[in-house]
Amino acid sequence: MRTLVVCVDRTGVIPRETGLSTPIWGWEAVQSLVAEMGIADPEDSMVNTLLEALKVTRGLHDENEEAVVAVVSGDTNSVVSADQAIARQVDSLIDEHEPDSAIVVIDSTEDERLLPIVESRIQVDSVDRVVVRQARDLESTYYLLKQFLADEELRQTVLVPIGIVLLVFPAILMLSNLAVAVGSITAVIGVFLLYKGMGVDERLGDISTQARDALYSGRVSIVTYVVAVGLALVGIFAGVLGTSELGLDQIQFVTAMAFTYFSVPWIALGALAASTGRLLDEIIRNERVRTSYLNLPFGAIAMGLVIRGFSAYLLERAALIPAIAVSTTRLGAITVRGFSLTPEERLAGFVVLGVLVSLAGIRISTYLSTEFEEAEGLA
Repeated sequence: MRTLVVCVDRTGVIPRETGLSTPIWGWEAVQSLVAEMGIADPEDSMVNTLLEALKVTRGLHDENEEAVVAVVSGDTNSVVSADQAIARQVDSLIDEHEPDSAIVVIDSTEDERLLPIVESRIQVDSVDRVVVRQARDLESTYYLLKQFLADEELRQTVLVPIGIVLLVFPAILMLSNLAVAVGSITAVIGVFLLYKGMGVDERLGDISTQARDALYSGRVSIVTYVVAVGLALVGIFAGVLGTSELGLDQIQFVTAMAFTYFSVPWIALGALAASTGRLLDEIIRNERVRTSYLNLPFGAIAMGLVIRGFSAYLLERAALIPAIAVSTTRLGAITVRGFSLTPEERLAGFVVLGVLVSLAGIRISTYLSTEFEEAEGLA
């Protein structure tokens, strides 16, 4: 098994400093190149990189593995021409020595960008990055900052908010006192961190993408979702209007229950519309439907009934809504005497009705799923 230990110089330092052409391969040739580079520029990190390549090669020889050390370098005309030159040199080394794998020795993130070029031509077993010990912290910080500034998304996430804060803070400080300025900026930063930390931007992007795809594909659900949003807004309006009619102006538990009582029917209808649209999309697209989608409409109705029942029970106990009363009714010879339900009976009726709707949904979804499976079996 033969290993190619290749030292990569993307910026063309070697031909520029020594006047030699690459590729250069062989132990003696690379040793001579180290001396040439050391004399030309003793402070260049490429000297350490060449020595590291020799060290790796000697280590492979000590383990009785066949290894060839080589150096490839780009020209200084442009990034594209430099990469193309290195690609040609790697191809010539592979044709000359026919290695089974390669070890790449680099000294910067600039050289590291050439790894895909090498990997596309030969299997890379290891990447050895050389950092000069005396300047390790400084060089690492430099490359980290360079990577940071090269990442557009990271710049927009960090630098843009900091710039906005530095611009807005003096304006708020001139219009108000220090406490208001610090509080406002802190609140904005907190909202931004929550916005990014909880991935709200990604979810909003996904929603817009899904809405656009739904419009282009002609899905029924996009219409039912709009209907659901409209019904939810009507429910919110009905809840606010209902609480104001009851004379509940303060924010308290009873007010919340009143808002729930008046808004939940509309919100449940909105959930029913959205789940029905989702169900229709699934049937149209796949000509069958999963049990979970069949359960959605029944679950929306059952949840609405149960929540309505509990909120009605609390409001009736607070004497804010009347009890359910049935007046005396005559049907021919039959007379139905009037009666009224207690709060407990009213709650039990809504809960039982919600459970029955949920059970009916389970029964219907199971039956339809079985029918779909039998139809597929016959097909």
